[in-house]
Amino acid sequence: MKMGECVTVSEKKEFIQWFLNRYELQKREAAWLLNYLCSDDQLLRRTHFVDSLRHLPKTILISTRCVRMTPFKFAKNKRVSADVETAFYDIRSNKEEDLYISLCFKDKSTCPEYAAVLEVNPMERQDVVQDTLFNLLAEMILDEAVRDFREKNLYRRIDEALKNGDEQQFLQLTEQWLGLIQNRR
Repeated sequence: MKMGECVTVSEKKEFIQWFLNRYELQKREAAWLLNYLCSDDQLLRRTHFVDSLRHLPKTILISTRCVRMTPFKFAKNKRVSADVETAFYDIRSNKEEDLYISLCFKDKSTCPEYAAVLEVNPMERQDVVQDTLFNLLAEMILDEAVRDFREKNLYRRIDEALKNGDEQQFLQLTEQWLGLIQNRR
């Protein structure tokens, strides 16, 4: 998957031609739509092939005859249509909007041609960053709780050593406590 890198218009054109020559689509009109995208560089610049369409504003799912999936689905702002013409009119009227396409075909996960044009869903990238931040925050809170527990435990053990008059234990525990305090800074 090309992360951060942009797939060029010519790479997308080559892939679409390759795909249409190899696979028969469940909805023939979808092939016409892909050919239309190839004819307009401006549209192709804003077209992205992704595996996941989750949380994206404008998406198309296209399936080939070799898989048992939804033949065609166009979604925009949570409105869904199975009509290719609806997608075509929206795409033609809104050339400045990004379009995300997911293709369903046999062996797509091992297809180098598809992998070459595949991009990362930008919304999932945000989810990963958000998850990483939450994990980091949770780790920091846990570290603080462990540190507090160790300090309280050391205080208790120091008090016991004082109560019992165990000077050696007291000095050893005090040394540990000083180490904890210095690590905090």
